[in-house]
Amino acid sequence: MQEYSSQAAYDRGEAVCVIGAGASGLIAVKNLRENGFEVDCYERDTVLGGLWNPQNQHSPLYPNTHLVTSRSQTEIPDFPMPDDWPDYPSATQMLTYLTSYAKHFGLSEHIWYGSEIAAVEPVEGSRFEVIVKPAAGNAARRLRYAAVIIATGHHWAPNLPSYPGQDQYRGTVLHSSQLKDASRLRGKHVLVVGGGNSGVDLACEAAVNAAGCVHSVRRDTWHLPKYLGGEPADYALNRLGARPKFLRRFLTDRLLNGPARLAARMGIEVPGRGPGGEEPVRNGRYLEHVGDGSIRRRGEVARFDGYDVAFADGTEMRPDLVVFATGYRPQITCVAAPLLGVEGTGGTPQLMARMFSPKSQTLAVAGLVEPGVGVLPIVHWQTHAIARWLQVRKSDPERAKNFRDQVQSETTGQADGPGAASPRHRLAVDAEEYLASLARIIDTLEQEPAK
Repeated sequence: MQEYSSQAAYDRGEAVCVIGAGASGLIAVKNLRENGFEVDCYERDTVLGGLWNPQNQHSPLYPNTHLVTSRSQTEIPDFPMPDDWPDYPSATQMLTYLTSYAKHFGLSEHIWYGSEIAAVEPVEGSRFEVIVKPAAGNAARRLRYAAVIIATGHHWAPNLPSYPGQDQYRGTVLHSSQLKDASRLRGKHVLVVGGGNSGVDLACEAAVNAAGCVHSVRRDTWHLPKYLGGEPADYALNRLGARPKFLRRFLTDRLLNGPARLAARMGIEVPGRGPGGEEPVRNGRYLEHVGDGSIRRRGEVARFDGYDVAFADGTEMRPDLVVFATGYRPQITCVAAPLLGVEGTGGTPQLMARMFSPKSQTLAVAGLVEPGVGVLPIVHWQTHAIARWLQVRKSDPERAKNFRDQVQSETTGQADGPGAASPRHRLAVDAEEYLASLARIIDTLEQEPAK
């Protein structure tokens, strides 16, 4: 940051800076514009779509990626996906959808491509100076904004485990984000490490492409098929939300009884906390592959030894390829950690209501949640709340105070869930509860102005 300290900042007045032109960034730009703000959106790559665009050199897409949440539960509330699309769209269709969204709302004219954010620095008046480094090698620019929304997502910094002997391992090790082509699996004995959706999907890819697949899972989780009772599983479960609590529990248990019994037959212990306690794994093929032996399940990796890998149950294998499907770290490097409530090195941001900086009224993060359902509707309401807050904080001090009190109240009730010890679950929220929380926050913001 020192090399830019002598530059005078170009003041963009009341404009808002959005960082990232993936799904969350596009939604943020759209909702800010609808609420009357000028917006500059900066994208370090040369294309929109974030992780959904394979032309993005940082995209972590792996072979045959499809949504694990259904179309009706993933689409943005004011921009539905086409009715003739499948229940679970592909990555290609997701990119088409986001491109259409940007075109429909005229968002591209507000995006600066090939522009990486080097630093975001707070200045007087609750404003921020943003240092932008163009990818073309031109001189960096310093600009001043009324507010900043970080919408970079959390699938960019691979979370890599460390096992005894791993540094001396002589075989090939990849993170799932590096596996761009299923041909790398063909004819090989593959070990997939990680029990989340990516790990299960990649194990299924290996089951039909590799000579053999072993899947190492540290702990069991809920395995849901993509369909329950003839409907997409998340839609079927979501429809029960309006029922009385006792009836909802009864009907949910009935819907999940079959998948639970099948998982138990495959040696998978269903967690007692239920699928609402953490993001479930959704894959209709996985248990079938376990059942026909094309996926062999093992417990946690104990150590690496030369070309071999030993497991905690005492068994060993000699894989040709090890794939770590161990997720990502929520890493935001352009902002000082205390502004995001990060404590220590590599910590997870502790945001008010999962979106607002605990230290600044004009810094927010969109999309840093794992709701177990489609995240785009949640980002839509998050960014609507952020835009309304930026309007209210200057025009109506009383409503602004009520809002901060409401956010503090909602934050207190959003402690980490039962899976928080796992990196995969530190961002987990109960979608129904969190959307209700967002509704209460927005209601506070949209009350009649004080007389």
